[in-house]
Amino acid sequence: MRYEIRVDGHLSETLAKAFPELDHVVMSGQTVLFGPVLDEAHLYGLLARCQSLGLRVVEMRQLPE
Repeated sequence: MRYEIRVDGHLSETLAKAFPELDHVVMSGQTVLFGPVLDEAHLYGLLARCQSLGLRVVEMRQLPE
């Protein structure tokens, strides 16, 4: 599965390194993290990481293969 997680604001390179398994791009005042998600536990782990870093998740969606 591939997912896209949009967070509010521009992630610094240091914060982006907290998500080594995902690529990222900055657009329209948001950072889009995207890439493969192994399973539901991995997805919840990514969201927990966002929360622990104080990131505001704006949108999350599964991408077509």
